[in-house]
Amino acid sequence: MKFCRPRAVALIDDDDDFREALHERLALEAYEVQAFGSAEAALKRIGPDFPGVVVTDLRMPGIDGRALLSRLQAIDDGLPVVMITGHGDIAEAVDALTQGAYDFVAKPFAFERLATSLNRALEKRGLVLDNRALAAALPPPEASLALLGESPSIVRLRGVIDQIADAGMDVLIEGETGVGKEVVARALHNSGRRRVHPFVAVNCGALPEGLIETELFGHEPGAFPGALRRRIGLVEQSHRGTLFLDEIESMPEQAQIKLLRVVEQREIQPLGAERPRPLDLRILASSKTDLEDAVARGAFRDDLFYRLNVLKLVVPPLRERREDVSLLFSHFLSRAAATRQLTPPAMTPRVRRILMDHDWPGNVRELAHFAERVCLGLEGIANDTVAVDDGSLADRMDRFERELIEEALRHHQGDVGAITQALRIPRKTLYDKFRRHGLRPAAFR
Repeated sequence: MKFCRPRAVALIDDDDDFREALHERLALEAYEVQAFGSAEAALKRIGPDFPGVVVTDLRMPGIDGRALLSRLQAIDDGLPVVMITGHGDIAEAVDALTQGAYDFVAKPFAFERLATSLNRALEKRGLVLDNRALAAALPPPEASLALLGESPSIVRLRGVIDQIADAGMDVLIEGETGVGKEVVARALHNSGRRRVHPFVAVNCGALPEGLIETELFGHEPGAFPGALRRRIGLVEQSHRGTLFLDEIESMPEQAQIKLLRVVEQREIQPLGAERPRPLDLRILASSKTDLEDAVARGAFRDDLFYRLNVLKLVVPPLRERREDVSLLFSHFLSRAAATRQLTPPAMTPRVRRILMDHDWPGNVRELAHFAERVCLGLEGIANDTVAVDDGSLADRMDRFERELIEEALRHHQGDVGAITQALRIPRKTLYDKFRRHGLRPAAFR
């Protein structure tokens, strides 16, 4: 990844002559200067991850240097602030250092004194931004959990994610509730070059009615009564990163129309803006229903569907990859126990039977909740426990045989030769039973 070498300086001083002279000198030394006559004006332009440092006068009308320092620390506590002060205010400047200012320079000063402080501050800022980028590049521990498994469908899905992570194409992700559609979206983001930039997830079904347009697309000051300041919408927040539109089937048609322009033109025009602003983003959308059916029913715009549907990924439900259930449950149980500083409980026959026989209509999310209850010793007590029909004698015998073979696979770590000796059955018979019960020795090695 490319590391940050910041050169930006936000210069804030209410003395026009001094500000203009210092601006010119800084620019001559190849600093990228943004000059402001007040702290209020600067605060509208300085956000988190500002690629540089702030140089501010201590004494200013309105918000002074110390108050500005406090505001900037609330925005980004890793942003270096250098104070400029007169000799009579050195005591206040020293006090500002104890509050977190990076340095102070007393007037009058030689430019080299300020430049030395700026260069040290910019170097520190670069390290802070690099560390943040590296941290963002690492997926959170649970990000790929729902993609664990050795079933053919999940192996294929992981392979496609690796293949298209940097392809740049928009992707439509379909699957039932709880299968991990957002996990797939985050895996696509975290596996590619955009991982150092924002991943913005939008739950289209939870957008507040009447505010959808401003939430998604933002607005400029004065765009409507009460719009006192600029609002950057969720779409624009994903600039250079990934926009994930979850449950896009629930997006109102008016918002679909505006989103179509974003998808087609890669630009956005917030309410009250004079002209569109270009965007660099990748769009991932998910749906728990078949969007093609929704288009046929007139419930979703066909033009938006065809532009989003460059590539479709279907996340398989848990019932179609039963061989992954035990592995996922083990991880969820371990995570739940670690969170509560508990020892993971031993597997009981009832829990094992549920893992094998339940259809998991809530998919990975339901399995995670089940693991939480088992960890707390609530399974069998809580009202929402998973019920399993014991079935016929043949069904029970079949389950018992599968349990014995699975236990042997686990004990012998998938060594087929050792299992045939332990169970005293021919190798061909054992492989027949593997196929019948959906067991793969490789998953236990």
